[in-house]
This record gives sequence, structure tokens and C-alpha cells, in this order.
Amino acid sequence: MNTAKKRRLLAIMELGGYPNFIPLYERIGFEVTSVVSVRKALGVLREREPDVVVAEFNYQSDFRDRTSSLESLLAVVQRYPAMRVLVFFDKEHAHQLARLQARYPLYATLSYPISETELQSCLQRACDEPDQTV
Repeated sequence: MNTAKKRRLLAIMELGGYPNFIPLYERIGFEVTSVVSVRKALGVLREREPDVVVAEFNYQSDFRDRTSSLESLLAVVQRYPAMRVLVFFDKEHAHQLARLQARYPLYATLSYPISETELQSCLQRACDEPDQTV
């Protein structure tokens, strides 16, 4: 990872249920902003542009026209083609996530339980790859 430029990471932890990865993010060189809702994340995106967004896919069957609040975020993130989006998901909702991925590009997805080693590797690859739409 290029340490000359501090990378920014936006962590959206709506439901949690997994370890706090903020120490990991900071250890590998990210300046971290953490929020507890997509609405707050949208506000952060207006103020600063993170290099990486880590969010949860929380399937919500009661939404009429979308599968999750994550769709609102992804619609905005499309304006930033170099931004990497990493999504945590429950395996039982993989088919719903696949529908979302058909509409919006995601850099990577990790299923629960999240492996810290796999997460670290994924984030380091995201930093090492040239900025381009994936």
C-alpha cells in the first residue's frame, strides 16, 4: 500500500454482529470514518470521498422497489468510479445480493463469518490496484 497518501475508508455498521474491524483498517493504513446508517454515510460522501466503503447487505423484503438501503448508497457511489465498495453479507441472502450486483458494481463481497485475514487481503488488493472502474 502506498503510505505517501493516507487512504480513506468509510465503514457503515448498521447491524453489526461481527468484530469491530476499525483497528484492522487503521493498522493497514486507512483513515477511518464510521457511521451506523446509510443515511449518515450519504452525508459523509458529500463531505469527503473515501477510497473504500465497507458496508453490510441487509436484505429487507418489505421494501417495495429495492432489496436494501445499500442500493441508495450504491446509486451515489456510481459517481465515483475509483471508489471500491466491499460488502459483507449473509449466505442465505446471496441470491438477493446477486440481483443487486447485476445493477451496481461491487469491488468484493465477503460472507459471514468475516475472516480478518481475508478482509485484510481484500483491502490491500483494493489499495494496490490502479484506480479504475472494476
